[in-house]
Amino acid sequence: MNNYEVMFIVNPVPGEEKVNEIVEKFKNLIESQATLESFVEWGKRRLAYPINYVTEGHYVLATFSSEPDFPAELERNFKITEGILRYLVIRRNKG
Repeated sequence: MNNYEVMFIVNPVPGEEKVNEIVEKFKNLIESQATLESFVEWGKRRLAYPINYVTEGHYVLATFSSEPDFPAELERNFKITEGILRYLVIRRNKG
């Protein structure tokens, strides 16, 4: 089991209901495949630069422990989910 951290930004333009649906989808995915340590929604914040003419995003940060093959599956899901502006999965060192 390795420790990982993921941050993803959801496009808030379609509405709060759609944002909550996407956030819940990824929370459930992580919980089903890994041990979720923390899941923090930072909420709507201004982006450093526009992405596809969108200037704000809904930020979410999660830390979890999983087998080494799960982050690739998580990234695959980010790529095929409409509404995800950006994401980053990194492996954390213990300590």
